[in-house]
Amino acid sequence: MFRTTPRTRRALLTAAAALLLSGCTAVGPGAPTPPGMPSGKTAQDALLRAAEHRLVVDCLSGRGLSLTSRPRAPDEERRLQTALFGAGPRELSVTLTTGATVTAHEDGCVAGARQRLYGDQRRWFRAQVVVDNLRAEAQARMRDDPAHRAALARWTRCVTPPGSPRPDRPDPSVAARCSRESGLDEVRERLEAAELATVRSLRRDELTTYRQLRDRALRRAVELPAPTHPQKGTTPS
Repeated sequence: MFRTTPRTRRALLTAAAALLLSGCTAVGPGAPTPPGMPSGKTAQDALLRAAEHRLVVDCLSGRGLSLTSRPRAPDEERRLQTALFGAGPRELSVTLTTGATVTAHEDGCVAGARQRLYGDQRRWFRAQVVVDNLRAEAQARMRDDPAHRAALARWTRCVTPPGSPRPDRPDPSVAARCSRESGLDEVRERLEAAELATVRSLRRDELTTYRQLRDRALRRAVELPAPTHPQKGTTPS
């Protein structure tokens, strides 16, 4: 459950509906773009956000709720959050190789909208979480590399004043200078690119699932019928 103020409700729905699209294309190379579907990634992202928002608003309307900018009583706010994000134990869980665990409810209007768009919310949740954390996984692998450990040790010696412990937050200008002088910047840039390529190969199945389900969602978004009545609530932006 999330607690929000009326001022942040719009941002909350936007975050909940955000589609994590790092490094993936919507359709395979050379695949034709279905009629009515935008060809650019930015436009396709916007289409998915709009479709998810539309489905969330319809779901809330069916429960007698809407997204508005007017203040809400605490019990009304809790009811809205439960309707949006579900309640009780979180049924969806993915533990990443970095050790972090991401969880979500399988009920609620946001989850229902994703089920309708992607067709298999559990598969989409896992694929989305893994794809969104590819860079974090690559960076974790990079930190175990001997070259990175050596460069980090040089950086630590550089930012530590003589006779003093290493500061928790080195001066930004000193940290930047030491990153250059220790070679840490160069090592990170080189290793991260290589580790990201390795991770993308290791997560090939999740990437394939991500692309397949996203293509399906794009087609469903195009096929959604026009609203039969004006939608209440604010449009996230």
